[in-house]
Amino acid sequence: MRSDVVRLFQTLPHPCGYFSERTAQNIVIDPSAPQLPHIYDVAVQRGYRRAGGHVYHPQCSGCRACVACRVPVLDFKADRAQRRCIARNADIDLRVVAAAYTPEYFLLYQRYLCARHPDGGMDDARPEDFARFLYTAWSPTRFVEFRHRGRLLALAVTDFCASGLSAVYTFFDPDEHARGLGTFAILTQLRIARESMLDYLYLGFWIEGHPKMHYKARFQPLEVMHDGAWRVYEPVVVA
Repeated sequence: MRSDVVRLFQTLPHPCGYFSERTAQNIVIDPSAPQLPHIYDVAVQRGYRRAGGHVYHPQCSGCRACVACRVPVLDFKADRAQRRCIARNADIDLRVVAAAYTPEYFLLYQRYLCARHPDGGMDDARPEDFARFLYTAWSPTRFVEFRHRGRLLALAVTDFCASGLSAVYTFFDPDEHARGLGTFAILTQLRIARESMLDYLYLGFWIEGHPKMHYKARFQPLEVMHDGAWRVYEPVVVA
């Protein structure tokens, strides 16, 4: 096989995480390909997503609901609610650190999954699951810590790619829901991207009208990928 050829695999059908009556499949770039660290940024620009060491894109039979989305950093302007979120969290200390496992991180991860995904298969996570899902040896991953008086409130798992930041996963203290830490994490990643002179913040996949995805539309302008091209998302207006 030529050294510049990268194989793609299609997963077997599995239950869809967004529509209970559907099954899902993914196209996965060969996780053993030596070129993977070098082509990862290109894959992100083409709508792929990373989970652990797997870089994938949904390829489901009869369904194209999931589309990649991103925010152009320089065009983003925080709205009034987002500015209030920033002010509400002004007492938080931020730090970007290397991706690694610690008992402190894992305890927060467990608490978040048990609160947000009870009986969903993720709430019994083990330490080895933490690294397997969030980062890998080759990924350009950093952790953004959110602390208040030394206490860890949230962790944003972020890939620092050449074309932008990719928001891989964020988990936070479920008792601090009034802070809006999920929103604040995205706002922080947008600020870090701007300060790093990166063009985009990639937010994974978007599903029109799905309640779990609604929060992404609050970060405007939002771009979505259709037919291999990025386009500004325009909400459907019902007369």
